[in-house]
Amino acid sequence: MTNKIKNQVAIKRIFTVYFGTIIAKIIPMPSDKIFAINDVLVRDEIVEIPFSCDLKKCKGACCTLESELGAPVTKAEIEEIEKILPVIKKYLLQTNIDAIEERNFYETKDGEMMIASVNNRDCVFSFWDNGIAKCAIERAYFDGKVQFRKPISCHLFPIRVTDFSGDVLRYEKFSECAPALEKGKEDNVTIAEFCKDSLIRLYGEDWYNKLMNYSGR
Repeated sequence: MTNKIKNQVAIKRIFTVYFGTIIAKIIPMPSDKIFAINDVLVRDEIVEIPFSCDLKKCKGACCTLESELGAPVTKAEIEEIEKILPVIKKYLLQTNIDAIEERNFYETKDGEMMIASVNNRDCVFSFWDNGIAKCAIERAYFDGKVQFRKPISCHLFPIRVTDFSGDVLRYEKFSECAPALEKGKEDNVTIAEFCKDSLIRLYGEDWYNKLMNYSGR
């Protein structure tokens, strides 16, 4: 039995003993679809599915998905954004600025803090550049105005992190991202490779190298 198979069998036993069928109903995890890098569980789809954003086709859809609230954000990230908010506002339309001043840039729902949206759609920090929705925080970062790039949940997209006494990484599918799947195939880039910077930011370069070694890329 190879180390990979042993790893998968061990994970299956852990989930069966400690979580039973409950977690499987929330996030289906067949034994041949999940592996562990250190203490982080990763769905195989992260290293197998091709993905590379094609902004010319999707028009920055991830910043404008229809939703009452936007991306999850941590308390530490909120504190960072509060410090740089005057700079970020310079990149925003007045509509977004008004929304921030009226009800702040984040809200708490079911105990989770999330970025606010405008008209139940656009992220409050989004702006339009030649018809493409982009992140004002990230633009300020690349302009050298701030040192905070953007919330890690945004940076990781399309990867989502679910906490079950430890991180579980999964791919969140959206029909709007169909062009990214096509471009990923053309560029021979997987989700893990596309999200290299954000994964290193979250877990470190050594962790990412182990992920790549596992994937054989």
